[in-house]
Amino acid sequence: MIDRAHRLLRRVTSRMSLALRVAVLTTMAVALTLGVVSATVFVTVRAEFNSSLDDSMVRRAHAAVDAGVADSAVDDRSLPLQVLKFTDVQIFVVENGKLFFRVGTDSQAVAPFKSYSEIAVSNGEARESFRTVTIAGTHYRVVAVQARPGAALVVAQSMESIDEALERLKIILLLASTAGIALAGIAGWAVATNGLRPVRRLTEATEHVARTTELTPIEVTGRDELARLTTSFNAMLQALDASQERQRQLVADAGHELRTPLTSLRTTIELIGQAADNTERHLSDEQRPEIMGAVRAQLEELTTLVGDLVELARDEPMSRDPAPLDFADVVTQAVDRVRLRAPEVGFDVDLSPWMVIGEPQLLERAVTNLLDNAAKWSPDGGTIHVRLLDGTLTVTDEGPGISAEDLPHIFNRFYRSSEARTLPGSGLGLSIVKRAAERHGGTVDVSSPDGGGTTFTLMLPEAGTP
Repeated sequence: MIDRAHRLLRRVTSRMSLALRVAVLTTMAVALTLGVVSATVFVTVRAEFNSSLDDSMVRRAHAAVDAGVADSAVDDRSLPLQVLKFTDVQIFVVENGKLFFRVGTDSQAVAPFKSYSEIAVSNGEARESFRTVTIAGTHYRVVAVQARPGAALVVAQSMESIDEALERLKIILLLASTAGIALAGIAGWAVATNGLRPVRRLTEATEHVARTTELTPIEVTGRDELARLTTSFNAMLQALDASQERQRQLVADAGHELRTPLTSLRTTIELIGQAADNTERHLSDEQRPEIMGAVRAQLEELTTLVGDLVELARDEPMSRDPAPLDFADVVTQAVDRVRLRAPEVGFDVDLSPWMVIGEPQLLERAVTNLLDNAAKWSPDGGTIHVRLLDGTLTVTDEGPGISAEDLPHIFNRFYRSSEARTLPGSGLGLSIVKRAAERHGGTVDVSSPDGGGTTFTLMLPEAGTP
């Protein structure tokens, strides 16, 4: 039953606005509270009235017994006229199971005043009895006390005045509860309307963003939870704006970087096409391998650039099922690959095992980029020193080093120093290294002393380390 009522309430309130829902629920809570309080007050007052009436009637009954009223019963089953001084009550005597009543009272009318409770008191089974009877639509409170062995004095008093008082109390409680519920509804609506104003502002801001894609922060007022929500929303807008700016910058830089290899490749292909169409301009045996080699080099450069762009454009977290692996094995594979591509330099490798949790392909590409960068700047016959100790990988070359102006920007996308612009590359390799380190919870740093040589340091946390 409660579950059904809950589902019905949820179905009804789900179609309301948040402010109306808060006002309705507040009103219902206040109504329930006032109902419980009113019922408690009514029951308590009624019990207090009955208790007070019982105490009064018992005192008067004992006073009548002390006055000898119960002993004045006569054979005609009437009580002496002096009992008429108890004008607000009716007095009867139960003796030997018979009811003696006042002169002029109909026996059928007073029959309900005798029951097992009064007989039990007259027989000494109970000292007192209390009960309520209804006669001709009027409630009577009936109290019996033992007058003497075998007899009980019964006192009955109309509860009409008490019923009228309780009826007035019921009306007062009903009116007060109705007024309270109405005030609670008005107050709940006012509080909900004013309290949810920041929420409406957030809703309007969200709708504005969805409609215009303008990421304009909204004003923060106050220091409550809604102010914190507004601050978080503004932070989300700023992060989204920064992400869009990075995407725009990536697209612009990618378009600029792709233009050069595409233009070179198109020029070479047009040259080959012209040579094929014109027999007088055909390629010689010496020119053909040279041009085809240029085409392959341009395709490799374009393939590498596209792969780097795809890797940097990925915005998803690390794969859901990263594998445990030995970072030393990843470094060994990367060294073997770069050694084939750069036979003019040597490699001094010293690796210690280090278990990590991560993506082997991404880590191998990051290490390969570091080694390729070192091989590109190392002189012929130079040595690249590769060390892995306690999760810290250092790659040191014997090149000319990096200027102090370029060091803060070396990991930025498409950043290339003035010396590097004449060499192959897109300026994305070190950005991929930084991205790989961050995705695995590590860091990457670079240092370059004045005397020459550059050292890249890549640190990764051990498997099982938070």
